[in-house]
Amino acid sequence: MNYKDITMNVKQKSTRLASVFLVLFTAFSLLMSGIASAEQILRIGNMGEPASLDPHHIDGVWESRIVSELFLGLTTQAEDGSIIPGAAKSWKISDKGTVYTFTLRDSKWSDGKPVRAQDFEYAMKRILNPKTAAAYASLLYVIKNAREVNSGQLPVDQLGVKALNDKTLRITLTGPKPYFLALLTHYTTFPLREDVIEKLGHDWAKDSRMVSNGPYKLAQWIPNAQIELVKNNDFYNAKNVAIDKVYFYPQEDRSAMLKRFRAGEVDIVTDFSSSDLTWIKQHLARDVHIAPYLGVYYYPMNMQKNKALKDIRVRKALSMVINRQVITDKVLKSGEIPAYSFVPPNTGTYGQPSYVPWKNLSQGQRIKKAQQLMVEAGYDRSHPLKLTLSYNTSENHKKVAIAVAAMWKSALNVQTELMNTEVKVHYANLKKRNYDVARAGWVGDYNDPQNFLFLLESKNIKNYAGFNDPQYDQLMQKASVEFDMHKRDMLLHKAEQIAMNKMPVIPIFYYISKNLVSPKVQGWKDNVMDVHRIQYMSIKK
Repeated sequence: MNYKDITMNVKQKSTRLASVFLVLFTAFSLLMSGIASAEQILRIGNMGEPASLDPHHIDGVWESRIVSELFLGLTTQAEDGSIIPGAAKSWKISDKGTVYTFTLRDSKWSDGKPVRAQDFEYAMKRILNPKTAAAYASLLYVIKNAREVNSGQLPVDQLGVKALNDKTLRITLTGPKPYFLALLTHYTTFPLREDVIEKLGHDWAKDSRMVSNGPYKLAQWIPNAQIELVKNNDFYNAKNVAIDKVYFYPQEDRSAMLKRFRAGEVDIVTDFSSSDLTWIKQHLARDVHIAPYLGVYYYPMNMQKNKALKDIRVRKALSMVINRQVITDKVLKSGEIPAYSFVPPNTGTYGQPSYVPWKNLSQGQRIKKAQQLMVEAGYDRSHPLKLTLSYNTSENHKKVAIAVAAMWKSALNVQTELMNTEVKVHYANLKKRNYDVARAGWVGDYNDPQNFLFLLESKNIKNYAGFNDPQYDQLMQKASVEFDMHKRDMLLHKAEQIAMNKMPVIPIFYYISKNLVSPKVQGWKDNVMDVHRIQYMSIKK
């Protein structure tokens, strides 16, 4: 064979090899493309940067949305928000309703280790340990000795929570609590791994080293940019979890997030500006979800640091002149309901709440009475009251604040300075009582009036106004151990009436939930708690 023949043979073989390689590469590319296209990814506009992902150091709805995907409590929510078994497969309740014994299902942490009853015992003792300084520990005061443990009066081993063995957990309460199974869906009751926290310290909840027992695990947290969760294949029900990755975006600018939704960059937006509602209904009618929501929008008044606000006459006057109907119908225009009580109507078995005593006066009558109160308190046009009204970043919060400031100015000549900060800073200022009057909101953790009224107990860290009324506290304590539901509701009604008479907070409107949901997101169901667990969702291609 001469040189030319050898050269041709080599070229022919090279060409055939190249063709085979191209076919294989194309097939591999198509295979990988198919795998990639099969991956289901959900993107959520979450409206706030978390302060933490440690369940014991959060207290916001925007944080709860993430943490509740990472962890699973003894009970959890179904698609419609109803209560179903979670990490516990069953439970028994004593005749007096004070002892709950839970049997855990076979389940694993994201590192493959089994979930044990001791993990729940450790977590509940940790959150109530005063050294943890958990902002939300008071939610668990329903557990025997919890209040005393949290205040340092008793050691943590006296808490009424005990792992009887790896699969059995016993919780003893201070009295019958009809809402207790619902409370157990809350992140304050989630299990934690002692060995992981001891090893990593404060960094245990910041990156992929976090260990969790929910349908998702933490992959990455880029502050002020995004949080990425990935499916936890060790989750007990992983085979029925369709979505593989979830991205939470913290951007608080509602209009900017609406643009991202329109561009297809996000699939769910958890709030939007009321000024965009008309356009949204015209152009995104199939995507908008507006539903009743168990929550109240209110203004706490700093009764501890502001001399003027210590005067009940000033607090009443400021509340009376706010025209709530104008705010809901003209400013927001989204279906919110004017609020004249702290507890939303028809919460649990409560029925009608205890309203402010002047609810049935006309707006003119309210203004006239408020002006008299301000004069009696020493404030008039020659000596005006000066206040700072604080709110966290949101077009809606800003519009409400502007409207309220205008009403105060027009009726009472109050000079109001508006102050806007991002959500983390805003709520930090509330807890430190570094404000005069501020915007706050509360969404029920469970459907019971106690979950609203406990916010005004004197020792509650979320009692931003610093309200301290012994009679109120006494009524709340009596209600906490009352077995008869009718008597319990009456005690709670009396407590709320005290609060509405003394006005430490100004209820402005009852919430509605406002979400934008892409039609490709399957499994979304509107509910009064506005809880939407991602494990029930899927993405339609």
